[in-house]
Amino acid sequence: MSRHFETVKGFLQDLELVIEEEDSGEELVVVTDEDRGIHRLIVDCEDPILILEQAIMPIPGNPGDLYKRLLELNRTLIHGAFAIDDETGTVLFRDTLLLDTLDRAEIEGAVNALGLALGENAEELLSYSRQ
Repeated sequence: MSRHFETVKGFLQDLELVIEEEDSGEELVVVTDEDRGIHRLIVDCEDPILILEQAIMPIPGNPGDLYKRLLELNRTLIHGAFAIDDETGTVLFRDTLLLDTLDRAEIEGAVNALGLALGENAEELLSYSRQ
């Protein structure tokens, strides 16, 4: 287990995120903070980067202009980006941070940016799943 994993876990606990699952062998945790709209955020130490991913919704059968809209929304985000995972058929939010220089403020900014992105865009994104 790398020193980065323990440091990241400490930052997540300082931010009062609930650790739902942990796989120390894979250096991965799954966290939740319902107040911020964060549900099962995967935080994965993949040296040299930290990956944060949260599933938003399934890719709709007829996505229409969803892909274009995701690109437009990405331009407004502070951190991270909306992305698609063809393998799982999921729209997700993804951010990456450099582990060697990671500090608490940086991971807090990424988590807050995710909460803000979801708060501002969840209703619109979910409307695509109802089409």
